Amino acid sequence: MKRFLLSGFLALMIFDTLAQISFKAAAIHALPLTMDIDWLARVFTQPWIYGAFIGYMGAFFTWMTLLKYAPIGPAFAASHLEIISVTLFSVWLFDDTLTLTKAIGGLLILAGILFLAKGEVALAAAESATPSKPEQEIQP
Repeated sequence: MKRFLLSGFLALMIFDTLAQISFKAAAIHALPLTMDIDWLARVFTQPWIYGAFIGYMGAFFTWMTLLKYAPIGPAFAASHLEIISVTLFSVWLFDDTLTLTKAIGGLLILAGILFLAKGEVALAAAESATPSKPEQEIQP
């Protein structure tokens, strides 16, 4: 299960990163923004816009699958790893600036995910150590 979740979150990060980087590239190639039919034609003739659609569809289906198996707290936090990957790819591909604030923010995101994951591991260990109680039926 651990390998499934790790590979699932890696796939989610890849799909989300593909979507965001593709949208940025499509926007750059569709300039100037004029909100007319010519602009729409420029947008939809860029292959990057289809990379964005593929990224969003892949992220949606990956996220729905992960939610079946992963605890929501750490899963939601880990789903934000794309903030770090998009920032790094933007520095590389689009010459964006990596500031100290962005670097610290990325480290804080990683630390938060690690703390949440550690908490889930500790909770699972505690639950497996205690005898289970019979479940009560929920009354409407």
